[in-house]
Amino acid sequence: MVAEDMEDTPQADHPPLRYRVEAKCSTTKARVGVMSLRHSDVDTPVFMPVGTQGTLKGLLPDQILNLGCQIMLGNTYHLGMRPGTEVLKKVGGLHQFMGWPKALLTDSGGFQMVSLLQLAEITEEGVKFESPYDKSQCMLTPERSMEIQNAIGADIMMQLDDVVKTTTTGPRVEEAMHRTIRWLDRSISAHARDDEQSIFPIVQGGLQPELRKVCAAELNKRNTRGYAVGGLSGGESKDEFWRTVHLCTDLLPENKPRYLMGVGFAADLVVCVALGIDMFDCVYPTRTARFGCALTRRGQMNLKQQSFKTDMGPIEEGCDCSTCKTYTRSYLHHIVTVEPVACSIISIHNVAFQLKLMNEMRENIKADTFPQFVQSYMKERFPDGQVPQWIVDALAAVNVQL
Repeated sequence: MVAEDMEDTPQADHPPLRYRVEAKCSTTKARVGVMSLRHSDVDTPVFMPVGTQGTLKGLLPDQILNLGCQIMLGNTYHLGMRPGTEVLKKVGGLHQFMGWPKALLTDSGGFQMVSLLQLAEITEEGVKFESPYDKSQCMLTPERSMEIQNAIGADIMMQLDDVVKTTTTGPRVEEAMHRTIRWLDRSISAHARDDEQSIFPIVQGGLQPELRKVCAAELNKRNTRGYAVGGLSGGESKDEFWRTVHLCTDLLPENKPRYLMGVGFAADLVVCVALGIDMFDCVYPTRTARFGCALTRRGQMNLKQQSFKTDMGPIEEGCDCSTCKTYTRSYLHHIVTVEPVACSIISIHNVAFQLKLMNEMRENIKADTFPQFVQSYMKERFPDGQVPQWIVDALAAVNVQL
């Protein structure tokens, strides 16, 4: 079934990424668009689940398709290590390897510079690191990242960027920003499948507005098909976070998709859509499911708690996912963190929750009722009225008063 779907992909008579804005909020910077990619159209704003090793932990591709997911992520660093480019080339890319007919986006491996820094040494050439699999010494360069991503065959690829921890200060931040621009040029030169795959450059510059402005201006000159905002969700204050997002969306082109990397908390998604972001990814929905936690409109629900032992309701009233239609909180309490299947059951709900939230935002932007949706959402999320000040300030910056 999946193999037949894969053959029915758009033909290469147009660029591998076309983006059109279909509706704009008249109050905020939110917009609805469609990205037409080689393997599928993707409605934006979109949340993209993360399948690090070519699989969404605990879910089959068919289950992800049934949730209405149009695009998911793979991890260049891990897939380059295992199974490696030779296997990926032999099978015809990650779509075929994992049985996924829709769109894929791959990161560059750059984030591992921060998360695995004790294993890594960064130079102008690239990142020298120790393989976590066999302890061998490896070098990830912009050219090698492109080679791996060309073998993976994802619709959208990220450039290798010089990632520094968000809270870093001093000359290292500026050095990383300029190196990211130089590495983009090397990535573009090394990209061998531009008629099938699109590179997104990454706006860096830490929490320094002037560096972000310089970086965005340089990236805009390269005229790529989309742009990402990187270097956030790494320990900075939420006030610094939203102000950086707000600035970057003002600096990037109106007619290209804007991707905020590594953001997935529901309230953050709502705020950042209002600030003009189109694409998001995060491991949070599936990772938190493995710890027995479900996502709801009021926040995270820890199903390990004894209060759910005799609770015969679904995770969330009104949710039409297969988990909420079938299983009670009591049953899930009984199996969480004990039975492996619990991870799958809760992950289905959590991914469905994220995708439903994005769909609600799209529909409200189209109807030009997005500000009212945001106000209603925040009342439900924070029923005591204690909305975090950063959310109040961020939304006020785009004319939504809470």
